Amino acid sequence: MKSELHVPSDLNYLNIVEHWLLGCLKIQLGESVDWSRQSSRLRLALVEAYSNVVRHAHKEQANVPVLLRLELKERDIALEVWDYGEGFDMATYFPPNPTDKQEGGYGWLIMSRLMDKVEYQLQVDGANCLKLEATIPELAK
Repeated sequence: MKSELHVPSDLNYLNIVEHWLLGCLKIQLGESVDWSRQSSRLRLALVEAYSNVVRHAHKEQANVPVLLRLELKERDIALEVWDYGEGFDMATYFPPNPTDKQEGGYGWLIMSRLMDKVEYQLQVDGANCLKLEATIPELAK
């Protein structure tokens, strides 16, 4: 299953983005998933990715679209978040040290812990792509 959503760079659309992702997955996977656990995990990763695009890549310019692509193969999901900002040089990223009481910079760390794989590609056909991958475990019986 593949699905795509074009949405403005506006945090007011966050609820729509979350419902799109979980709605698509629930239609395909049904009751075979512990949604109370998996929806929290997926929502947090998606919220982090989408809000970073809105705030940092597009700098609150609602007229610049965010493209979301979802692909589900059996129980493996790949979620791509495309932006049209300057991009982020991953070579300059260093995970925050909790003892420093740093306010920002936790997004990559959060997404990496929640998802099985996180990749970022800078400037692919004029856009940047954050790819989040995970396997959705089957509900224990």
